[in-house]
Amino acid sequence: MSHGQLLGISDLHVAFPENRARLEKIRPESDHDWLLVAGDVGEMFADIEWALGTLRSRFRKVIWSPGNHDLWTPREDPVQDRGVQRYRRIVDLCRRLDVLTPEDPYAQWQGPDGPVTVAPLFVLYDYSFRTSTAATKEQSLAQAEEAGIVCSDEFLLHPDPYPSREAWCRARLAESERRLSACDPDVPTVLMNHYPLVREPTRVLTHQEFAQWCGTEGTRDWHVRFRAAAVVYGHLHIPRTTWHDGVRFEEVSVGYPREWRRPGHPRTVPRRILPAAS
Repeated sequence: MSHGQLLGISDLHVAFPENRARLEKIRPESDHDWLLVAGDVGEMFADIEWALGTLRSRFRKVIWSPGNHDLWTPREDPVQDRGVQRYRRIVDLCRRLDVLTPEDPYAQWQGPDGPVTVAPLFVLYDYSFRTSTAATKEQSLAQAEEAGIVCSDEFLLHPDPYPSREAWCRARLAESERRLSACDPDVPTVLMNHYPLVREPTRVLTHQEFAQWCGTEGTRDWHVRFRAAAVVYGHLHIPRTTWHDGVRFEEVSVGYPREWRRPGHPRTVPRRILPAAS
């Protein structure tokens, strides 16, 4: 019996016509393939609905984790929900589409080497990936602004009803840790989050000031604690494979057209997560 593949993709950014065309060409290799979508499908609610619905019509199972762009509230979007309310609206949409989210029971993928628990996570950032010379969030943000680096999240990703994005992150850390701790300890996991779970992948960023919008130190040991066979993430727009503490990390982003058009850019998406390449 064919188990199919566990595939990963992120940062589809379907507002770009070229990216939308790339998504329209994505097909599974078998009727049993699952697709993990690690966030940044789009900024507009209608685009998210179209993209996830299209993918779900093709893959046996689709599992989504939110990216920062998915949670933006652009002024031109008819859907003006903010923060938790916007996230909940997308979760409701996913349930209508039969797409799994971080709010649903974790699914088990039955691979040739045994089952894995696929855990989509929604863990934000808390500015703890600061520059080495910044002792506080305020100092780190000031350094970024001085360097001309300001993430659009500061204007478009609202934490309502939480007082700050880092407060929302703390709540998500606690909830995700609780659920992961309750998983069967004899079954490995595949952890999927929009942001990398460890700081190391951000070291290759041209502008290190941007790292503070790329994750949290609160997840730094989760790939070990929660028995990850692989970790899937996006956000950095630097698709590659790295290894941390013996665990494979896959950055699976499509990125912007100006990025994936560059000579030598790895354009193969989705990327295979399991079965692992021999």
